[in-house]
Amino acid sequence: MAFLVVRMRGTVNVPYWAITTLKNLNLDKKFSATLVPETSNYLGMLKKINQWVAWSKADSEIVKTLIEKRGKKRNLKSVSKTNKGSENTEGYKGIEELVDVVVNDKIKFSDQNNIKPWFSLNPPKGGFKKNTKKQFSDGGILGNNKDLLEIVKKML
Repeated sequence: MAFLVVRMRGTVNVPYWAITTLKNLNLDKKFSATLVPETSNYLGMLKKINQWVAWSKADSEIVKTLIEKRGKKRNLKSVSKTNKGSENTEGYKGIEELVDVVVNDKIKFSDQNNIKPWFSLNPPKGGFKKNTKKQFSDGGILGNNKDLLEIVKKML
């Protein structure tokens, strides 16, 4: 399974080591999201920056929705507008095959060449129901968040 990682906090008063880790995960701006494999290296990075991001295990439904609605090709065109019925990316016959490969950790999402490895999201419709400055275990949304998939659906 892959992790869906969303940056929930902005860029002010972030230490240099955290900025470097966030850039390595392609999370440069607030409300940007990415997909990373579930490995010990990435889990260590996520635990290091858990004050700025929320993450959860991604299912195939949310990954497909993200690619269709917010996926951008390298030439800044939307994935859904440019590929109706044609091949989605190099080597994949459609979005479903790409989603299956990414969710099952067969490739890293950033390793494929045709779609940008991050998604720009909006603030959630209806706002956050929990505190955005606390960890999930303390009643907030940051860190390993089991409710993140519902929040991301409101952000699309």
